[in-house]
Amino acid sequence: MLQLNKVDVCYGSFKALSAVDMRVDEGELVVLLGANGAGKTTLFNAISGLLKPTAGEIRFRDKVMNGLKPSAVVGGGIVHCPEGRKLFPQMSVMKNLVMGAYVHRRDKEGIRRTLKDVLALFPILEEKKNEPAGSLSGGQQQMVAIGRALMSRPKLLMLDEPSLGLAPLVVKQMFETIQKINSLGTGVLLAEQNAFAALKIAHRAYVIENGKLVMEGDREAMMGNEAVRKAYIGA
Repeated sequence: MLQLNKVDVCYGSFKALSAVDMRVDEGELVVLLGANGAGKTTLFNAISGLLKPTAGEIRFRDKVMNGLKPSAVVGGGIVHCPEGRKLFPQMSVMKNLVMGAYVHRRDKEGIRRTLKDVLALFPILEEKKNEPAGSLSGGQQQMVAIGRALMSRPKLLMLDEPSLGLAPLVVKQMFETIQKINSLGTGVLLAEQNAFAALKIAHRAYVIENGKLVMEGDREAMMGNEAVRKAYIGA
């Protein structure tokens, strides 16, 4: 579904990504592991059109994505849920959610159906729908962020550090929900520092260090890899 071939991204003279080869197949949940500053967010921004690769090619369902505007990337089926949630805190939960459906704004009936599905996935948001998004707990705000992304009906959902700053019980619930989203047919590319929780639900994983992919493998191989365990799981 998604294929990156030898992708470089530079900030001026600094090469933030170097010769990245990566794929996400239909229906997969793929995890990208790496420390802060390793290049996870840069990679996501390149895929979503916020950054332009300086070399290489990004393809999605056999269409070249290089140079497309972010709105065109979203319209094509890739949706990026950013680190830190990036909600509109003074706007209601409902307005934040509906903003995610902008690319489908003419399909009123489709928006209603998608909203119903999102609220079924996150029932607490039905109760909080008229409250300012900024008044919610961290976990509830992350639900709004993911729900807003789902309103665009993605074929591939990219989640950048969704567990950041959340309590352990909330993290567990969040990853269960991400796994459910994937089981319903949406491909997921998940960037995470919480390697243990992420790998438990992953099909495959990559490790990025200093802008380069240094390791890849299926869940069992990565969970059993001593270097991965020491660096990211603490075991």
